[in-house]
Amino acid sequence: MKASILKDRCFLFSNETKNGIIHKRRETLRRKAISRLFAEGRTLTLPSLRIIYSIMPADKALQPVRILISVPKRNFRKAVDRNLIRRRIREAYRKNKTLLINALSETGKRIDLAAIWIDASLRPYSEVERSVTEMVQKLSHLK
Repeated sequence: MKASILKDRCFLFSNETKNGIIHKRRETLRRKAISRLFAEGRTLTLPSLRIIYSIMPADKALQPVRILISVPKRNFRKAVDRNLIRRRIREAYRKNKTLLINALSETGKRIDLAAIWIDASLRPYSEVERSVTEMVQKLSHLK
């Protein structure tokens, strides 16, 4: 996938939380960061998600985890359905991110990742959360 295609549909969610809430403030990934992620990143495929990630040394100016969530229009023609899946992924990530953040802080690393929903059907929240939990567990054990 080209980063320029994704630039309008991808968001980078900050990990700055207050009472466990991801703020509505969204930053779009810079083209350079997206291009680097898709060009040099490694791929991890789960039943409903494709994860492209890049692990780097920690940087005080950046968050330990920067995540980009994408739901292709090819699989869901209606924006309502794409937004529903995106919200479910974001909520599941918010609830399970502490394991990944703690593992990265212990090793002195940070990670940029793109979570792309590859399943062509709407799944209930429990299945989305299972996929995201599996993603977080696998990424937290990588070196």
